[in-house]
Amino acid sequence: MTLADAQALLELKEIDLAFGKSSVLKNLSFSVSKGEICSLIGPNGAGKSSVINIINGLYQLQRGQIIFSGQMLSGYSATQAPHLGIARTFQNLALFKNMSVLDNVLTGRILKSQFSFLAVLLNLPQQKKYENQQRDQVEVLLKLLKLERYRHSIVSTLPYGLQKRVELARALAAEPKLLLLDEPMAGMNHEEKQSIARFIQKINQRLGITVLMIEHDIGVVMQISDHIVVLDYGKKIADGTAQDIQAHPEVLSAYLGSNLLHVG
Repeated sequence: MTLADAQALLELKEIDLAFGKSSVLKNLSFSVSKGEICSLIGPNGAGKSSVINIINGLYQLQRGQIIFSGQMLSGYSATQAPHLGIARTFQNLALFKNMSVLDNVLTGRILKSQFSFLAVLLNLPQQKKYENQQRDQVEVLLKLLKLERYRHSIVSTLPYGLQKRVELARALAAEPKLLLLDEPMAGMNHEEKQSIARFIQKINQRLGITVLMIEHDIGVVMQISDHIVVLDYGKKIADGTAQDIQAHPEVLSAYLGSNLLHVG
């Protein structure tokens, strides 16, 4: 076993995925080291979201292996993923729009519940103490993502960029080892993108959470990624640091635009 293998939190080995006769991922292998920010990039239709959906248990692969935290995963579903230590956000917001910010983030703590439905119903003292502890945990996240002043705001009344932060906080509430971000900056202006990028770095550095991110803004990718994997038509065509990827002009000129070769 190499040092890189020993440090890998997530490994995908020879992954194949197809829908009917349509091949989506072909013999895909890469690893994500513990504590890094890894970005998946490539043109539309390259298979990036399918990778996230496989890791999250939404899709079942046809061939290959997924190894997470030293354990081979097989036949698990999206509902089981949080219990394994995997959380995610989506391209489109998936929040409870008529609930407050605080209550949205609290829903991320559900799998941490230690009490039965009866204990909740009877409002036992132990349950009350536990609820206060959960609220304290959520307040830490609200502070980290600068959402304290919005804790009682109804989510639907907030600007889009703030709603994306709420979704981040809810995913973090489950205390994941791995955070999957599917286009976290889609639909944002430059300032909003830079803000989210800083929060992703803060999550990674302060909480020690490993991040696997799909993002189309190559400037942000080059700015915050420790590791980049480039896909095209379901195949990996490059894998390395931002500097490594910038040394492959055929990749960037063909799929992301030659004017983006030397960002930042």
